[in-house]
Amino acid sequence: MDRNSIIGIIVIAGIFILWTTLNKPSKEEVEAAKYKRDSLEIVRQQQIIQQETAKAIELQNAKTENVEFEGIAEEQLKSRFGSFAGSAEGTQEFTVIENELLKIKISNKGGRIYSVELKDYTTYAKKPLVLFDGDSTVFGLNFFSENKSIITNELFFVPVEKNSQSVKMRLYAGETRYIEYVYTLNPESYMVNFDINFVGINEVVSGNLSVIDLKFSMYSPQQEKGAKNENMYTTMGYKYYQDEVNTLKSRTNDESREELNSKLKWVSFQQQFFSTILVADSYFSNAVIEFNNLENSNKYLKHFKSTIGIPFEYSARSTVPLSFYFGPNHYTTLKKQKLEFEKIIPLGWGIFGWINRFAVIPVFNFLDNYIANYGLIILILTILIKVVLFPLTYKSYLSTAKMRVLKPEIDEINKKFPKKEDAMKKQQATMATYKKVGVNPMGGCIPMAIQMPILFAMFRFFPTSFELRQKAFLWADDLSSYDSIFSWNIDIPLISSFYGNHISLFTILMAIALVFSSRLNTGQMNDSNQQMPGMKFMMTYMMPVMMLFFFNRYAAGLSYYYFLSNVITLGQTVFIRRFVDDDAILKKLHENKKKVVKKSKWQERLEAAAKQKGYKRPKK
Repeated sequence: MDRNSIIGIIVIAGIFILWTTLNKPSKEEVEAAKYKRDSLEIVRQQQIIQQETAKAIELQNAKTENVEFEGIAEEQLKSRFGSFAGSAEGTQEFTVIENELLKIKISNKGGRIYSVELKDYTTYAKKPLVLFDGDSTVFGLNFFSENKSIITNELFFVPVEKNSQSVKMRLYAGETRYIEYVYTLNPESYMVNFDINFVGINEVVSGNLSVIDLKFSMYSPQQEKGAKNENMYTTMGYKYYQDEVNTLKSRTNDESREELNSKLKWVSFQQQFFSTILVADSYFSNAVIEFNNLENSNKYLKHFKSTIGIPFEYSARSTVPLSFYFGPNHYTTLKKQKLEFEKIIPLGWGIFGWINRFAVIPVFNFLDNYIANYGLIILILTILIKVVLFPLTYKSYLSTAKMRVLKPEIDEINKKFPKKEDAMKKQQATMATYKKVGVNPMGGCIPMAIQMPILFAMFRFFPTSFELRQKAFLWADDLSSYDSIFSWNIDIPLISSFYGNHISLFTILMAIALVFSSRLNTGQMNDSNQQMPGMKFMMTYMMPVMMLFFFNRYAAGLSYYYFLSNVITLGQTVFIRRFVDDDAILKKLHENKKKVVKKSKWQERLEAAAKQKGYKRPKK
C-alpha cells in the first residue's frame, strides 16, 4: 500500500469520526425527544376529540360581547369543558395594580394582563404609552383535561385577594381544584412577579403530562415617529438557559419563525425602545416564536406569537414561578436586572458591540450626568472620538503625502514599462522603489481601516439609544427619529419607497460635508486618481448621494454625528497640511535610499534554512 493510499484511508476515517461526532445528539436534543414522546399521548387525545373541538368553536362563536356562552345548556358546557365548565360563563371585569412606574390592568377573562401602561413615557403623539392593549392579546395555558382541550384564555378567573400592588386570580375546576395566577408588583420596579399555582389539577389531567403550553401573543403598536425605522427594531428575542441571547431577524424579513427545542431562560417581545419579557425562574422547556409584519395597519407594526413549554409537576400542589419585565430598552436599566436583558439592544456584533458597551455608552452616560442638551453631548462625544483617533488620521495623511511626493518617480517607472505584458516588471519596480525609501503603500489604508469599527459602532448606537428618544435639538424634534424641514402626503413612485415623504436637513448637511471632505482627501492622491479615475467620482459624489437616500429615514442624531465627524475631519486635514512640508518629506525619503536595508528576522531564517540544505545565494 503506497503513501497516498494510507493518507486517503486516514482522511476518510477522520471524516467519518468528525461526521459521527457532529451528528451525535446533544443533551438538549435528547430532552427534546423526551418532550416529543410525552406529547404523543396529547396528540392521540387531540385526534379523539376533533369533533368535540369543532363543537367548541361553534360555542365560542356564539358568545356575546360581555357574556360568554350565555344560554348554552349546562350539559353542553360540561361536555366541552369538563371540570372547568363552571368557569365558562361570566362578565369581563378588570382589576388594576400599579406602582410608581407601571399601571397594569388585569382581566378576569383569562386571568391575563389586559394592558400595561408606562407612567413616565408617552408616544410620539403624546398619548399614554401602552405596551399592549385589548382583547386581541392572548395569554393562556393550553392543556388536556379529561380528554378535553382547555384554553384558559377564554375562561373566567375569580379574583380572591387583591390590593394596589398584588392580585390573585383563580380558575376553578371544582371546589378544591384550581389554577391560580398571582401578580405582584415591586416598588419602583419594572419587574412583575408572576406565579402559577396548580392545586388539585393532577386529578383532572393525564398522569404522563410533563409540559403545559403557554400561548402568548400580542399586536405591537407604533410608538415612535417613523414607523418604518421603528419596525426594523421591532422583533422577538430569547435567551437559552445558561447560554447566549438571540433575536429573530427583523430588518429584511416580513415574517420569521423559529422552533426552539432547548431550554430557555426568557422570551422577549421587543419594540424599538420598550420591551415585554417573560422570564422563567428556572427554565422553559421549549418554545415556538414567530412574528408577522402588518403593513396595512395604521396602528400596529407586527403581530407576535409564541407557544412556550412550561414544566409541569404532577402533584397535588405545585408552583411555577415566572416574572415579567415591562419597561424601556435602556441599557443601564436592563443591565441592572442581571438577566442579560441588555443584549436585546442591537448594538452590533463582535468589536462593534464591544466599542459601544465599553466605550461609547460609558462616556455618553458620564456626559449625560452633567449636560442636559443632547445635541451638545453628541458634539462633545464626536470631538473626543476624533481626538482619540487623531494619531491615526495624522499617520494616514502622512502616508498619503509620501505616496504623493513619489509620484514623479512612479510615473517614470510607468513610462519605462508601457506594455501590458510588462505589468509584472512594472509592479516589481514600483514595490522596489517603495521599499528603498521606506514607504508602505497600504500605510494610508490601515489607519483608516482601524477607524471603521468606530463608524459602524456609532451607526448602531444612535438609532437604539434610548436617551435620545423624544429629545429635541435645533429643528429636530426627536433625535432618535428623522428630522424633517419639509414633508408631503402624496406618494411619489420610487422616491417615496427609497427616500420617503420628507426632507431631512441633517442628512443633507452630512452629505455636503462628506463631499468636501472626500474632495480634499482624494485630492491628495493624484496618482491613484489617474490609475482609477472612477474611484474619485465614486468616493466624492456617488457615496454622498447614496447616503442622502439611505439616511433620510434614520435617526437625526446619527446624521448629526456623521455631519460633525466630517466637518472635524475636514478641519483636521487643513490643520495637518499647514504643518506637513512635501519637500521635507521627499528629502527624508531620498535619505532613506542611502541607508542599508536591514534584513528582517524572517528573511534571515529563510537564508539560514537554505544554507543548511546546501543552497548558496547567487552572486550579484
